[in-house]
Amino acid sequence: MKIMISASEAMEKGVWKEILRLFGRDKDEEFWPKEEFILTEEQALALKLIQK
Repeated sequence: MKIMISASEAMEKGVWKEILRLFGRDKDEEFWPKEEFILTEEQALALKLIQK
């Protein structure tokens, strides 16, 4: 299963720093609030975005 999360959702849920780390992005890059990131089920579980 794949989980999609936007930049603004990640910020709201407090996982933005982890998303940046997972995707090798720099915190100083420009991001659109609706920019989406696709997580694996394991990544989403680790970030506590879903429960099994």
